[in-house]
Amino acid sequence: MALPFMKMHGLGNDFVVIDARRAPVGLPPALVMAIADRHRGIGFDQLAVIETRGTSDAHLVFYNADGSTSAACGNATRCIARHLMDETGRKQLTLTTDRGALLAEDRGAGVTAVNMGQPQLLWHEVPLLHDMDTLALPIEGAPTATGMGNPHCTFFVDDVAAVDLARRGAEIEHHPLYPQRTNVQFAQVIAPDHLRMRVWERGVGVTLASGSSSCATAVAAARRGLTSRQVRIDLDGGTLNIDWRADGVWMIGTTMHVADGTFTDEFLRSIA
Repeated sequence: MALPFMKMHGLGNDFVVIDARRAPVGLPPALVMAIADRHRGIGFDQLAVIETRGTSDAHLVFYNADGSTSAACGNATRCIARHLMDETGRKQLTLTTDRGALLAEDRGAGVTAVNMGQPQLLWHEVPLLHDMDTLALPIEGAPTATGMGNPHCTFFVDDVAAVDLARRGAEIEHHPLYPQRTNVQFAQVIAPDHLRMRVWERGVGVTLASGSSSCATAVAAARRGLTSRQVRIDLDGGTLNIDWRADGVWMIGTTMHVADGTFTDEFLRSIA
């Protein structure tokens, strides 16, 4: 049968979103990868499925472009929160992911905020291979490890534009210290409340933006005394504001619902 979908993005970090609240949807890795193909499918950085579970307003499941799953995807969570708030007229929602319960708020003027929860700062939470100081890993450049429901490795550099992101990102994603692979960020301090960052996403590659990576980078910068807990982060695709508060790490920015479409029966059968 034909399968409806929505295309959304947060700062160019783009998503295919499938609403499975009324009927479950099976998504084997081969189908996820076929949809991710930007020439023969639709293309996305992550695919998100909206489900009904428990008492939350919705439960979200995330897939990377290589067919693997992720417990967190900040920008997709903001996009879906905006869609559900527009659908219901509500200004506040509780969404669940494998990361846990996340509060979403409408901040007005098209701006959506999501509390991504407390960062995971211990080695086994990230997770890393064995016990070590997550503030400065024994990797060239002494990056910081942070968990945001998915693993992150953040390097602070003098000039992010000079980094060979494709080469370094691919290397670090598969570093043996990260048994589940990792997202990789290179960040440059512009001011105590301002960072410039570029992203390599686990299972995807170079992306224009990443919400969970922005949260992880803000946490790493604050832990290292480079910035305050409230920062503006300029990514290749736009700007997010991150606020690490007592109740968690808030991610604040705009989203875009680009289009609605349907995967045809012909396309779906071609994957079998």
